[in-house]
Amino acid sequence: MDFESALGSLFQPAGRDDPYPAYDVLREHAPMFPAIDGRWFVTTHALTSRLLREPSLRVSDANDYDGFWPDWRENRGVASIVLSMLQNNPPDHTRVRRAAAATFTARRVAGMRDVITAQAQDLIKEMPARADFMTAFAYPLPIGVICALLGVPETDRPWFRSRAADLTVVLEPISTDEEMRLADVAGRELEDYFIGLIAERQRTPQEDLTSALAAAGSGLTGAELLANLVLLLVAGFETTTNLLGTGLKIVLDHPEQADRLRSDPGLAPAFVEEMLRYDSPVQLTSRFATTALEVEGIELPAGAALNLLLGAANRDPSRYADPHRFDPDRQGIQPVSFGGGAHYCLGAPLARLEAQVAFPLLLTMLPELALAGAPERRDRLVLRGYSALPISH
Repeated sequence: MDFESALGSLFQPAGRDDPYPAYDVLREHAPMFPAIDGRWFVTTHALTSRLLREPSLRVSDANDYDGFWPDWRENRGVASIVLSMLQNNPPDHTRVRRAAAATFTARRVAGMRDVITAQAQDLIKEMPARADFMTAFAYPLPIGVICALLGVPETDRPWFRSRAADLTVVLEPISTDEEMRLADVAGRELEDYFIGLIAERQRTPQEDLTSALAAAGSGLTGAELLANLVLLLVAGFETTTNLLGTGLKIVLDHPEQADRLRSDPGLAPAFVEEMLRYDSPVQLTSRFATTALEVEGIELPAGAALNLLLGAANRDPSRYADPHRFDPDRQGIQPVSFGGGAHYCLGAPLARLEAQVAFPLLLTMLPELALAGAPERRDRLVLRGYSALPISH
């Protein structure tokens, strides 16, 4: 595979199904290089880690969208993401993230362990002998957990799956008109739901994240509150769902490692970190240079757009020996799967905790757990995961 075909393959279904051979070619070509459309691609772990923390880089925000897509607010799926902290820059990002972090605390996340355990155990007990793991476990567990945090009633939780899945297409660089239409519908329905929940929690606060963020002292505007609640729901389930599905496929492909984790659940944190490195739920993130910046001896002009290939960075042989081997005994695993710097994923501790609880329970409660058919991947470049994962036990 030559350089041009490797880059082009990332924008084709077959290449997205297994992008790692293409990443190897691109990384060997250069740590950073420009593409025909003027975008720069970053391929190595060291450079990706540095640029994720570079304060002069920013994300595309509402002002940028106004310039290249004046009507973007009419698509409420797009608006939900662009108006959230995911697509904010300082000073607004600093203010909004501080408010969210003050409510989404480490103590609150740690306090969810019993909830996660109980929900996971219930799902495992109810799992049919032959099932689609994504439908039976990987979707409902994260949805149940994030909805419990947000204060969404249990009876409403199944309603969120298709809406959240439809909305996340706005994070992809390539989408169809129909996918964008569905994202708009999902955004409108999610906004309507959270408008009602916010009003209810402002009248009668509860011990949940929505009540904390909706409190008068949070400092968020109405639009910010709404957009970030939608973001927390969507991001809180989508990436964790992908981690659960991909992680299970990995351990079932490595039965000797599955046996180790089954016999010693204390290995779960190391296993989860290696899963994140080996096949990241998020493969790409973007940044823009606010000023001219010299990187690797290359002068990036102000306004330069960068695509940071997180999946390529996580399998960089200069950082990890034998990077295409799944090895939870690696020392110093530092995947860039959750980003870095000011935009480091606020929900990373929760995603890690869910996976650390789930995998030992799955393997111990279902000792005969095995694949029961060919998995089906979602055709996505940014958010990598399975649409179906047949299992038996």
